[in-house]
Amino acid sequence: MNENQIDHDRLFKELLETFFAEFMELFFPEASRAIDLTQLKFLQQEVFTDVTAGEKRKVDILVETRLKGEPGLILVHVEPQSYVQGNFNERMFVYFSRLYEKYRRKILPVAVFSYDRVRDEPDSFELVFPFLDVLNFRFYKLELKKLNWREYIQGDNPVAAALLSKMGFQPEEKVKVKVEFMRMLARMKLDPARMELLAGFFETYLKLNREEEEQYNRELGRLDSKEVDVIMQITTSWHEKGRAEGRAEGRVEGKVEAKREVICKYLVRKFGDKSSDMQQKVQQITNLEVLDYILEELFAANTLEEARAIVNNGAGKPS
Repeated sequence: MNENQIDHDRLFKELLETFFAEFMELFFPEASRAIDLTQLKFLQQEVFTDVTAGEKRKVDILVETRLKGEPGLILVHVEPQSYVQGNFNERMFVYFSRLYEKYRRKILPVAVFSYDRVRDEPDSFELVFPFLDVLNFRFYKLELKKLNWREYIQGDNPVAAALLSKMGFQPEEKVKVKVEFMRMLARMKLDPARMELLAGFFETYLKLNREEEEQYNRELGRLDSKEVDVIMQITTSWHEKGRAEGRAEGRVEGKVEAKREVICKYLVRKFGDKSSDMQQKVQQITNLEVLDYILEELFAANTLEEARAIVNNGAGKPS
């Protein structure tokens, strides 16, 4: 998958909503000790209109919780940033101000920088005059590429495991990073759904070529046999699931092809060459329910115009 085609927001949203407490405990321990991480409510995505820029911006991760021993609710806003943006610190302040305007609560802002360049990102936004400091807005920042991946492999934190793929490592260390990721998974013994989420995140950002895969297998051979057995069980489970999904997709595709063929034969039999335009549209439809609808309705069509209206209507339905 091309880096530009990756849905970074969705991947980070799934990871952090599933393992939010682990994320805070790992990277912001002082805040995690003060926040009640057993009472978390993920709020609906907020969308703000930026009139100046002429576009809409969204806040993906917004968590409602409370401070231990204190009344009232607070918000934690986490903003994953997958590309370099010159005025990002200003955007964090704008998000903060919009959220505060709506909720009137204490808000803890957190920025997670996940792009591959190493640079110093600001963690504040200031408005000052020579005679008065009007604003000094600050936020937590996490710059993943600056983290040494080796410092996180001894623990059993699932967020650390997934984010190994975005931390700072050399190209020649890729195989070792994947080996240690698998060792962490084997130790954590998570349920299959969470295991799959971590693996999907990790492998989106760290892919091995054929030569590296061979090196990876050699590295596994140097591990304890019991540990390798667990890793292989995990890997086999993923492969079997992938094959099952592939077979299921194949069955659906087979039904779609068969239904298209029936519809086209029916059109040829009833309307002859005049139905060629309709046949072309039918061949472009991938939704089995839409094809079922078209076939059922065609049986009641008496004229070419009625048949064309049915096919056009079906082709216009969402796939």
